[in-house]
Amino acid sequence: MLKLCGFHISNYFNKVRIAMLEKGVAFELDPTCKPSQQEDFLARTPMGKVPFVEIDGAQLSESQVICEWLEDAYPQKPLYPRDPLERARVRELIAILELHVELVARRMYGQVFFNQPVSDSAKQSVEKDLIKGVRALRARAKFDPYIAGSQLTLADCAAFCHLPLVSLATKHGLGKDLLGSMPQIKDYLKMLGERPAFKAVNDDRKAAQAAMKAA
Repeated sequence: MLKLCGFHISNYFNKVRIAMLEKGVAFELDPTCKPSQQEDFLARTPMGKVPFVEIDGAQLSESQVICEWLEDAYPQKPLYPRDPLERARVRELIAILELHVELVARRMYGQVFFNQPVSDSAKQSVEKDLIKGVRALRARAKFDPYIAGSQLTLADCAAFCHLPLVSLATKHGLGKDLLGSMPQIKDYLKMLGERPAFKAVNDDRKAAQAAMKAA
C-alpha cells in the first residue's frame, strides 16, 4: 500500500499528489503530517520535512525524488516525454522553478504569510536572485499549451503549486509581482485548474487555508 503524508497547504505535498492523481496511482492520503524534529517523525522522514510516502512499510522523502520514483514504479502514464533531451528539459524547468524561483521567494514567506520581519537587505537579495530565476524561467517556458510544450509533465505539477505563491509573495513582500513579465501564466494556471486532478488538490488547499484562517 502507498500512502502520501503531508498537509494540504504544502505546495510540495500538492505537487506530488497531483502527479499521483494524473498518473492514476492508487494511494492513501494522510493530510495531517506537519514538519517536525521529533525523533519518531524523523524516523519516517529524516529531515523532518513533508511530503513523504510510505511504501509497504518503507519511507521515501523529497518531493522530486518521490516523483521520479513514481515514474519508475508506474510507467503506464508517463509525466515525462520519451525523448531524452525533452525529458532533461522538463527536469531543467523543475530545477529552475524550485531552486531559482520558489525557494528564493520562500525567504519572504515568513513575512508575507506569518507577519515575521524581513530586512531590507534580505528583500534586496531576494529580488536580485528572483530576477535571474524568472529570466531563466521565461527563457525555457513554452506554454504550448503546457509549460514544457504539448505534453502535460511533472513540470506542470510543480508550476501549478509554486507560481501562485511566488506571485503573492513578491506582491506583498516587494510591492510588485516579479512574474508580471510572463502574462501567459494567468491563462496557463486557469487551464491547469480545470483538470480534475489539479482542481481537487486546489479545492482542498483552499479549504485548508480557510480552516486555518478561521482558527
